Amino acid sequence: MNNMNQMMKQVKKMQEQMMKAQEELGNKSIEGSAGGGVVTVVVNGHKKLLDIKIKPEAVDPEDVEMLQDLVLAAVNDALTKADELANQDMSKYTGGMKIPGLF
Repeated sequence: MNNMNQMMKQVKKMQEQMMKAQEELGNKSIEGSAGGGVVTVVVNGHKKLLDIKIKPEAVDPEDVEMLQDLVLAAVNDALTKADELANQDMSKYTGGMKIPGLF
């Protein structure tokens, strides 16, 4: 019974650490870019879009589709990096074990 109590304490501690790490992800920002940096976006660790910057040379009224593609690519780049950051931060507490719904 003592082992069970000890294990439950460890699980509770791990849960608290993981919740704190999850909260801290919201304070971290990740930048993604496309087109050699003509479009950059910033997201936080919760995958919330915080900023978009578009250099004037990316704006061509004759080719709006290119700009749309660059924005999509930059956002996807940032979101991929946010996933990697979350996985990296959370694996400190899960030992690399994937826990569905956490990240």
